[in-house]
Amino acid sequence: MTDSPEQDYDPGDVAVIGMSLRAPGARNKEQFWDNLVNGRESVSFLAKDDILVDETLIHSPFYVRACGVLEGYDQFDPSVFGISDRMAAAMTPENRLFLESAWETLEDGGYDPDRLKAEIGMYGANNPQTAALYSSPPDRVSVGPEAIEASLAWSPDTMTSNALYYMGLTGEAVTVAAVCAGFHYAVHLACQSLLLGQTDMAIAGGAMVRLPHPRGHLWEENRVLSKDGHCRPFDANGTGTALSSGVVTVLLKPVAQAVADRDHIYAVVKGSAVNNNGVSAMAYGLAQPERLSACIANAMEVGGVTPDTVSMYEANGLGLPMTDELEVHAADMAFGKQTATTSIGGVKGNVGHGGVVSGGFGAMKAALALYHRKLPETINLTEVNQDIDFPSTPFVPQRETADWDPEPGIRRAGITSLGGGGYNAHLVLEEPPALAGRAPEDAGRPRLATLSALDDDALARQRTRLKEWLAAHPEQRLDDICYSLNLGRKVMARRWAAVVRSRDELIAALSEESPGGGVTSTAAAPHVDASSFQRGDNGILSSGTDTRALSGLAAAWVSGERVDFGALHLGETSHRVPLPTYPFLPRRFWRTDW
Repeated sequence: MTDSPEQDYDPGDVAVIGMSLRAPGARNKEQFWDNLVNGRESVSFLAKDDILVDETLIHSPFYVRACGVLEGYDQFDPSVFGISDRMAAAMTPENRLFLESAWETLEDGGYDPDRLKAEIGMYGANNPQTAALYSSPPDRVSVGPEAIEASLAWSPDTMTSNALYYMGLTGEAVTVAAVCAGFHYAVHLACQSLLLGQTDMAIAGGAMVRLPHPRGHLWEENRVLSKDGHCRPFDANGTGTALSSGVVTVLLKPVAQAVADRDHIYAVVKGSAVNNNGVSAMAYGLAQPERLSACIANAMEVGGVTPDTVSMYEANGLGLPMTDELEVHAADMAFGKQTATTSIGGVKGNVGHGGVVSGGFGAMKAALALYHRKLPETINLTEVNQDIDFPSTPFVPQRETADWDPEPGIRRAGITSLGGGGYNAHLVLEEPPALAGRAPEDAGRPRLATLSALDDDALARQRTRLKEWLAAHPEQRLDDICYSLNLGRKVMARRWAAVVRSRDELIAALSEESPGGGVTSTAAAPHVDASSFQRGDNGILSSGTDTRALSGLAAAWVSGERVDFGALHLGETSHRVPLPTYPFLPRRFWRTDW
């Protein structure tokens, strides 16, 4: 970590510097955003033969064959983490998904776990019922190594500690149980730990796999599950939501430190708050507007945010008129009377109800909206529920995707998540701080770009993904790209390196089928005299920054030598950028007995 800059930042602000998502219809956050801005619904309508539940249930006239299907929910790549196939099968789907997502989030933030000298907090929510339905281990009398190993792999409690262990990190590990508000609670606890100085960075999120998968639901009058499988937030004809699965994680760091470390910032957590209705509700578990209102107001107060500067409100939005009315009433009380308008939307129309990760879907939508300065439409909203009386509130339903140009100037979003049992949670996010000006890139200067993977097939996929990313992001600088590649990825056995002077040269190098010129790889590594290099505590040192010196360094690195990339980039002002993450090669793992 570097020293904080002299510019002042609110000491309570926390930066979101990495993000990962898998959701119905989206393998990553980029696909998720594309679905949102194009108004796509990712709830699937299933054939009877696709549903793995009791036959009697399927043939019920009230059974709705709809859900948000999570592709790959039963797949995992254990080799990246050094996990055996036997252990991979013992791990629940949520344990496996959370681990891969946490890895992707750290890589998206530009950090290699092997080079981190920091305390990393790990906070996550899951669904204990999933573990119970995923072949619970026997109640062994023995507490020997085999029994403990299997129990730790399976247990929902150890999801976060497993992630720390298998990623090679140390820090806090807290697995949260707060039902459908779990993601928000995880972020809230992570921010508190960061602000108290207990951790240097934190990964927070949630994972939800509804078993059996896929499956529909039974519709009941005035309950939260939809009659036809569609979720219609704020619509007069809404009947509830569909069930879905997914995983969302974010990488967090105090904003002043993130700026000092030249991190890529998606959004800033200005404030968070949680509470519970307790005995104040009319009936246990029902929504209580006064308590939710207090939670929303508290999150804004903590962040020093006035309601008239919050121009996006991402609702819990179950799509049931009664619950939508209660939520808007609560938010209206928290926002109070004001002249500014606030866009209101609900992502459940797109992806259904993700349980413990549902708040993560909303938070990801808000963070990407802030990042792209665009407000996605709320789909399935054709007839606004007049009982909500939006004209008397600050809120305006977001009927179409639009550019985000708020009246107050600054972009801020509030995201609400509710959980059965009276759980309320609210996050306030703000757009990322403006980047300080810096000198133009030193055009024509040779740069070293590196990639590595477990095998040559994965390495080839790495090259393809990076080449496609470069073509899609012409605004990104070569110095930032090389800095992020060299310092932000775990070094693996099979390696590729190129010395290039421009983005075009890097794209050309990535396209070459065989090494040559400034390109080299483990598969065709030249002979290198390792004794000819100077060495430091962190590996061999480059003799210079010219093409010849960097080519020698590349040859040594692909031959298996440890290189001090920190020394290579010392004194640079390069920034971390969110490059493609590791191309996992997942296989199906499923346990039916022990």
